[in-house]
Amino acid sequence: MPLLTTPFDRDSTADDVLAGVDLHGRTALVTGGSSGVGAATSRALAAAGARVVLAARGLAAAREAAARITAETGNALVTAAPLDLSDPGSVRAFVRAWEGPLHLLVNNAGIMALPTLDRTPRGWERQFATNHLGHFALATGLRPALAAAGGARIAALSSTGHFASPVVFDDINFAHRPYDPFAAYGQSKTADALFAVGAGSRWAADGIAAHAVMPGGIKSPLQRYAFGPDMDEQARAVYTSYPWRRADQGAATSVLAVASPLLDGVTGLYLQNCQEAPVIDPARAAREPEPFGVAAWARDTEAAERLWDVSTAAVS
Repeated sequence: MPLLTTPFDRDSTADDVLAGVDLHGRTALVTGGSSGVGAATSRALAAAGARVVLAARGLAAAREAAARITAETGNALVTAAPLDLSDPGSVRAFVRAWEGPLHLLVNNAGIMALPTLDRTPRGWERQFATNHLGHFALATGLRPALAAAGGARIAALSSTGHFASPVVFDDINFAHRPYDPFAAYGQSKTADALFAVGAGSRWAADGIAAHAVMPGGIKSPLQRYAFGPDMDEQARAVYTSYPWRRADQGAATSVLAVASPLLDGVTGLYLQNCQEAPVIDPARAAREPEPFGVAAWARDTEAAERLWDVSTAAVS
């Protein structure tokens, strides 16, 4: 089956993708919506008329971002809400407080390359807990609201970082192997991609579509650990040579996933540069600064099923 293509590409912006798209009457939830690609995604959805909720751990910053978006777009239906994805209690409280249908869910928030091993009180490695389990609990908790929307869509933000590791089911929490910041990040981003595979098949009967999204590299607080002020020579070389893009360009693939009519009736894709990405060899990916493609382990239906079971038990 041929890969899905669109008229958009790596240089397209979120506004390009949503040109002519009317989102009035629809509600969007963007996690990590106060900065970086999340803020750009939120602004584009608001400009198209959606009611947008910015969920973030830092409520003050989220409120400031919501006010800026309202000022820029004229859309007064932009609000902020507190959400700490690494705290199951915070996720449960957010889900309990939600009212009404949810049309567009963008699982955007994340942390990257924590320099030392850190586990949550429940024992989960923090990148896996935040990037995947928190979003899993949020999406499954909001499934009734998504189903009520009639044609809801989810974007689960992954990364080319997923090439660093599959989900290592025998040692997700680095109990028996040396901790590596990028392997941990890569594992969590593979998990995000597998969530889209699982939700795409499990929730299709509810009219819910789910896609994994690789937004591209955008300079933002996400890289504060990976490329901090103490970066070594190798990291500095990567930082300066990486093909960074603007936040509004990174947001293009996210809004394509959740709001473009070009994806009507489609679910379970891995999207990059506003296209469906092909499966490629991780060895090839290692030779390119920003490879176009996805590892087979991030599209594996058996791994997606196993992860769903692990995640359901973890958030219960």
